[in-house]
Amino acid sequence: MAGFTRRVLLGGAAVVALTMGQLFSGAAMAQDKPVLRFSAVFSDQDIRAQMVQQLGRAVADKASLELHYGGTLFTQGTELVALQRGNLEMGNIAPQDIANQIPAWSLLTSAYLFRDPDHLMAFFASDAGAEMKKLAEDQLGIHILGPTFFGTRHVGLKSDKKISTPADMAGVRLRMPPGEAWQLLGEALGANPTAMAYAEVYTGLQTGAIDGQDNPLPNVQNMKFYEVMSQIALTSHLVAFDLLTISTSAWEAMSAEQQAAFQAAADEAMAWSAAEHLKREVELAEFFKAEGLDIYAPDVDAFRQAAQAKYLSSPISADWPEGMLDRINAM
Repeated sequence: MAGFTRRVLLGGAAVVALTMGQLFSGAAMAQDKPVLRFSAVFSDQDIRAQMVQQLGRAVADKASLELHYGGTLFTQGTELVALQRGNLEMGNIAPQDIANQIPAWSLLTSAYLFRDPDHLMAFFASDAGAEMKKLAEDQLGIHILGPTFFGTRHVGLKSDKKISTPADMAGVRLRMPPGEAWQLLGEALGANPTAMAYAEVYTGLQTGAIDGQDNPLPNVQNMKFYEVMSQIALTSHLVAFDLLTISTSAWEAMSAEQQAAFQAAADEAMAWSAAEHLKREVELAEFFKAEGLDIYAPDVDAFRQAAQAKYLSSPISADWPEGMLDRINAM
């Protein structure tokens, strides 16, 4: 993971230093600054909020990013449709939302697909990743700037029942975001998935409407879920990422040079965010222990085998591009 962080940060910084100075100076964009409305479900305390703020500063002389957090502009799962309808210019889009419209993308939402952030980034930088991006862009009218890694998802529970294998998850009402791909992920973990909006999870745990949730550690801290949980089982079931996305109409309104500069600024911001998430994951494990939570690793191999078998036996796998899973595993 550290290798990914150093490579991307150094490479991204070098590209941005060159392109931003050359392309976003002078008269690269003669017209008035466009306003790009950005919507995300994460809070203004999230590292990714700092990521888009960094991007906004980098392009501030030629574009204005209007930032909306916490699902206040568009609720979770509706941002993609807003982009498609021209009601939104930028969003942090879950791959599961793309999978709702393009079943082939369900592969990228499956449990234990990517080994770590290096593997995730290597995929999106590869020909295979370019093919999946083009599939989404051609069919949905969006342009994907890149993946926004935000940690590895683990299971957090209100009860103190020890979780060792998927069998121990039987009957657990595990909050998952709405959508078929998310529900399948909850089932693959052995739980009873319960659809619930992100902003409602704290109250859901507090009142007992749900027994647990799955999120990366930084999200658990940002949203204070740890206050109403007793444990975190480090299932590591999903290298979590969303997609920093801009509408095709907003993207095509830029010249090729402007696109290159915008992309370079986005690359640097995404790399910074990924590095910060990696650091926070290490720090937060100790923080949660100090807060009295039981933090432990279950039988991850048992979870991996059960989850992968669940996906391969599901009808959803019939939609996966032929040979794509093998290509990803070989990276």
